[in-house]
Amino acid sequence: MTIVLYILAGIIVLLLVLALLAPKTYNVSRSIEISRPKGEVFEYLKSLKKMDEWSPWAKKDPNMEKKFTGTDGEVGATSYWNGNKDVGEGEQEITKVVEGERVESELRFLKPWKSTSDCYMEVKDGDGQTKVTWGFSGKNKFPMSIMMLFMSMDKMVGKDFEEGLATLKSNLEK
Repeated sequence: MTIVLYILAGIIVLLLVLALLAPKTYNVSRSIEISRPKGEVFEYLKSLKKMDEWSPWAKKDPNMEKKFTGTDGEVGATSYWNGNKDVGEGEQEITKVVEGERVESELRFLKPWKSTSDCYMEVKDGDGQTKVTWGFSGKNKFPMSIMMLFMSMDKMVGKDFEEGLATLKSNLEK
Protein backbone atom coordinates (compact mmCIF):
# COMPACT_ATOMS: atom_id res chain seq x y z
CA MET A 1 0.00 0.00 0.00
CA THR A 2 2.87 2.39 0.80
CA ILE A 3 4.41 1.79 -2.64
CA VAL A 4 1.13 2.74 -4.34
CA LEU A 5 1.01 6.00 -2.34
CA TYR A 6 4.61 6.80 -3.31
CA ILE A 7 3.81 6.14 -6.97
CA LEU A 8 0.72 8.37 -6.82
CA ALA A 9 2.67 11.12 -5.04
CA GLY A 10 5.42 10.83 -7.67
CA ILE A 11 2.92 11.17 -10.49
CA ILE A 12 1.33 14.21 -8.85
CA VAL A 13 4.74 15.86 -8.31
CA LEU A 14 5.71 15.10 -11.93
CA LEU A 15 2.49 16.66 -13.22
CA LEU A 16 3.01 19.76 -11.06
CA VAL A 17 6.60 20.19 -12.30
CA LEU A 18 5.53 19.72 -15.93
CA ALA A 19 2.68 22.22 -15.44
CA LEU A 20 5.17 24.78 -14.07
CA LEU A 21 7.58 24.26 -16.98
CA ALA A 22 4.94 24.17 -19.71
CA PRO A 23 4.41 27.18 -21.98
CA LYS A 24 1.42 29.21 -20.80
CA THR A 25 0.86 31.03 -24.09
CA TYR A 26 1.41 30.60 -27.82
CA ASN A 27 1.89 33.08 -30.61
CA VAL A 28 2.15 32.15 -34.28
CA SER A 29 2.38 34.56 -37.20
CA ARG A 30 3.40 34.57 -40.83
CA SER A 31 3.79 37.38 -43.35
CA ILE A 32 3.82 37.78 -47.11
CA GLU A 33 4.27 40.65 -49.59
CA ILE A 34 1.42 41.19 -52.07
CA SER A 35 1.71 43.38 -55.18
CA ARG A 36 -1.58 45.22 -54.66
CA PRO A 37 -2.49 48.51 -52.98
CA LYS A 38 -2.90 48.35 -49.20
CA GLY A 39 -6.53 49.56 -49.24
CA GLU A 40 -7.57 46.92 -51.75
CA VAL A 41 -5.85 44.15 -49.78
CA PHE A 42 -7.44 45.32 -46.53
CA GLU A 43 -10.97 45.40 -47.99
CA TYR A 44 -10.52 41.82 -49.18
CA LEU A 45 -9.07 40.61 -45.86
CA LYS A 46 -11.75 42.00 -43.60
CA SER A 47 -14.44 39.87 -45.26
CA LEU A 48 -15.11 36.60 -43.41
CA LYS A 49 -16.97 35.29 -46.47
CA LYS A 50 -14.00 35.92 -48.78
CA MET A 51 -11.75 34.07 -46.36
CA ASP A 52 -13.08 30.80 -47.81
CA GLU A 53 -11.41 31.76 -51.12
CA TRP A 54 -7.93 31.49 -49.59
CA SER A 55 -8.26 29.65 -46.28
CA PRO A 56 -6.29 26.39 -46.13
CA TRP A 57 -9.06 24.88 -43.99
CA ALA A 58 -11.71 25.53 -46.64
CA LYS A 59 -9.61 23.32 -48.94
CA LYS A 60 -9.43 20.57 -46.30
CA ASP A 61 -13.22 20.32 -46.25
CA PRO A 62 -14.94 22.04 -49.19
CA ASN A 63 -18.28 20.60 -48.00
CA MET A 64 -18.16 22.03 -44.48
CA GLU A 65 -21.32 23.63 -43.15
CA LYS A 66 -20.97 27.44 -43.00
CA LYS A 67 -23.20 30.14 -41.47
CA PHE A 68 -22.63 33.89 -41.32
CA THR A 69 -24.27 36.40 -39.02
CA GLY A 70 -23.88 40.15 -38.75
CA THR A 71 -22.53 42.55 -41.34
CA ASP A 72 -19.48 41.02 -43.01
CA GLY A 73 -16.30 42.99 -42.36
CA GLU A 74 -17.67 44.78 -39.29
CA VAL A 75 -17.33 44.19 -35.55
CA GLY A 76 -19.74 41.45 -34.48
CA ALA A 77 -19.76 39.62 -37.82
CA THR A 78 -19.44 35.90 -37.16
CA SER A 79 -18.53 32.93 -39.32
CA TYR A 80 -19.57 29.50 -37.99
CA TRP A 81 -18.22 26.26 -39.45
CA ASN A 82 -18.77 22.56 -38.86
CA GLY A 83 -16.63 20.23 -40.90
CA ASN A 84 -14.71 17.00 -41.05
CA LYS A 85 -12.04 15.91 -38.55
CA ASP A 86 -9.44 18.14 -40.24
CA VAL A 87 -11.36 21.38 -39.58
CA GLY A 88 -13.60 20.57 -36.60
CA GLU A 89 -16.30 22.94 -35.44
CA GLY A 90 -16.10 26.53 -34.28
CA GLU A 91 -16.69 30.17 -35.03
CA GLN A 92 -14.75 33.33 -35.73
CA GLU A 93 -16.08 36.71 -34.63
CA ILE A 94 -14.64 40.07 -35.67
CA THR A 95 -13.89 41.95 -32.44
CA LYS A 96 -12.04 45.04 -33.71
CA VAL A 97 -11.43 46.80 -37.02
CA VAL A 98 -8.77 49.46 -37.40
CA GLU A 99 -9.82 50.67 -40.83
CA GLY A 100 -7.15 50.17 -43.47
CA GLU A 101 -4.72 48.52 -41.02
CA ARG A 102 -5.91 45.62 -38.88
CA VAL A 103 -8.80 43.22 -38.25
CA GLU A 104 -8.91 41.30 -34.96
CA SER A 105 -11.06 38.25 -34.33
CA GLU A 106 -11.83 35.79 -31.60
CA LEU A 107 -11.65 32.14 -32.64
CA ARG A 108 -13.81 29.81 -30.61
CA PHE A 109 -13.09 26.16 -31.30
CA LEU A 110 -15.81 23.74 -30.21
CA LYS A 111 -14.50 20.44 -31.64
CA PRO A 112 -12.29 18.45 -31.48
CA TRP A 113 -11.64 20.32 -28.20
CA LYS A 114 -12.87 23.60 -26.77
CA SER A 115 -10.50 26.55 -26.80
CA THR A 116 -10.48 30.26 -27.52
CA SER A 117 -7.76 32.13 -29.38
CA ASP A 118 -7.17 35.59 -30.77
CA CYS A 119 -6.46 36.09 -34.44
CA TYR A 120 -5.49 39.12 -36.49
CA MET A 121 -4.81 40.21 -40.05
CA GLU A 122 -2.60 43.27 -40.46
CA VAL A 123 -1.56 45.21 -43.55
CA LYS A 124 1.34 47.63 -43.96
CA ASP A 125 2.74 49.57 -46.91
CA GLY A 126 5.97 48.19 -48.33
CA ASP A 127 8.08 49.12 -51.34
CA GLY A 128 5.23 49.19 -53.86
CA GLN A 129 3.69 46.20 -52.12
CA THR A 130 1.49 45.43 -49.15
CA LYS A 131 2.87 43.36 -46.31
CA VAL A 132 0.19 41.09 -44.84
CA THR A 133 0.70 39.49 -41.42
CA TRP A 134 -1.60 36.77 -40.17
CA GLY A 135 -1.31 36.09 -36.44
CA PHE A 136 -2.82 33.75 -33.89
CA SER A 137 -2.31 33.70 -30.11
CA GLY A 138 -3.82 32.29 -26.98
CA LYS A 139 -3.31 30.61 -23.64
CA ASN A 140 -2.44 26.98 -23.03
CA LYS A 141 -4.66 25.70 -20.25
CA PHE A 142 -3.87 22.67 -18.14
CA PRO A 143 -3.59 19.80 -19.24
CA MET A 144 -3.07 21.07 -22.81
CA SER A 145 -0.15 23.16 -21.56
CA ILE A 146 1.74 19.97 -20.66
CA MET A 147 1.13 18.60 -24.16
CA MET A 148 2.70 21.77 -25.56
CA LEU A 149 6.03 20.69 -24.02
CA PHE A 150 6.09 17.99 -26.70
CA MET A 151 4.22 19.75 -29.52
CA SER A 152 4.61 23.14 -31.16
CA MET A 153 1.64 25.32 -32.06
CA ASP A 154 3.92 27.03 -34.60
CA LYS A 155 4.57 23.71 -36.30
CA MET A 156 0.91 22.72 -36.09
CA VAL A 157 -0.54 25.83 -37.79
CA GLY A 158 2.45 27.63 -39.30
CA LYS A 159 2.37 25.63 -42.55
CA ASP A 160 -1.37 26.27 -42.87
CA PHE A 161 -0.76 30.01 -42.47
CA GLU A 162 1.95 29.89 -45.15
CA GLU A 163 -0.34 27.97 -47.52
CA GLY A 164 -3.23 30.37 -46.90
CA LEU A 165 -1.08 33.46 -47.44
CA ALA A 166 0.35 32.00 -50.66
CA THR A 167 -3.20 31.42 -51.95
CA LEU A 168 -4.20 34.93 -50.83
CA LYS A 169 -1.27 36.39 -52.77
CA SER A 170 -2.11 34.34 -55.85
CA ASN A 171 -5.79 35.38 -55.73
CA LEU A 172 -5.07 39.08 -55.28
CA GLU A 173 -2.29 39.29 -57.87
CA LYS A 174 -4.36 37.76 -60.71
